[in-house]
Amino acid sequence: MDPSVLAQVLRQFPTPDDANLLVGLHTSDDAAVYRLNDDLAVIFTTDFFTPMVDDPRLFGQIAAANALSDIYAMGGRPLMALNIACFPDCLSPDVLSSILAGGIDKVSEAGAYIVGGHTVSDDEPKYGLAVIGTVHPEKVWSNAVAANDLLFLTKPLGSGILSTALRGEMLSQHSYKALIEVMTGLNAAAAEAAAAVGISAATDITGFGLIGHAMEMARAGGCTVVIDPEAIPLLPEVRSLAALGLVPAGAYRNRSAFSENAKGFNLLDDAMADIVCDPQTSGGLLLSVAQSKAAGLQDELAKRGITPFCIGHTEASDEARVAFAPCSSKGV
Repeated sequence: MDPSVLAQVLRQFPTPDDANLLVGLHTSDDAAVYRLNDDLAVIFTTDFFTPMVDDPRLFGQIAAANALSDIYAMGGRPLMALNIACFPDCLSPDVLSSILAGGIDKVSEAGAYIVGGHTVSDDEPKYGLAVIGTVHPEKVWSNAVAANDLLFLTKPLGSGILSTALRGEMLSQHSYKALIEVMTGLNAAAAEAAAAVGISAATDITGFGLIGHAMEMARAGGCTVVIDPEAIPLLPEVRSLAALGLVPAGAYRNRSAFSENAKGFNLLDDAMADIVCDPQTSGGLLLSVAQSKAAGLQDELAKRGITPFCIGHTEASDEARVAFAPCSSKGV
């Protein structure tokens, strides 16, 4: 669905009058959070989609990693999950078994459990999870950035473009391996590093692309999010494949929804414009951190084998927006 249409639909629903609902429907955050008591809150999220790879077990791993990511983006840890599966009657049940096994792989790696689920007959396979996690009520991360922070991205961009090239049989084996590594990788270690230093805000980069999720952070925090296009990490071949037009339909929806209010977007070359709008599958965390803590965050990420990419900063502003501009003066 077009993100702007979805936002219009959600605004029609009333905001619940419940002080224990810490994060709900109207904040465009990654998951809902409900406080049970002074020391415990639950995080609830769901996500599912169609296959982007032919290997069913690999598809299950990717879908599960993607669903789990929202828990990490809120500062929590996964506790348990329910399968959500749509499956055609014409395919062997062994295929479904492999998909579900892939989900178990990643949920187990996260230290959580799959405890049930629901499957319906459908013409096209779809799989994902409904996930519950836990977090201390005072340690919930939102996507509301603070001014004068630095922004770190924990995974390179381009999974939507590479997946499109894969479907067109135009992806090299090297790029395929890089794509799978990114899409199956949990954001657990990145979240652990962020928790170790204390951050201002976080989100995970998924279907709305970098531009859309950065815009949500800007609106939530009432700041301008400034992104340096040259600092954005990319998966192999992404630029060249984007230049060939191997861009998913979701990127065009994101461009339509978010680019008009993004300062400097019209100065991006065509490939980079597509890349910042590219919808990601199981993308990295975008972390907003005070400049005084930035070096510590870099160290904590590096300790866990994660290359820290500083891609921009935030600025106080009367107009919440995304801006694309060089940010070298804000580097650490």
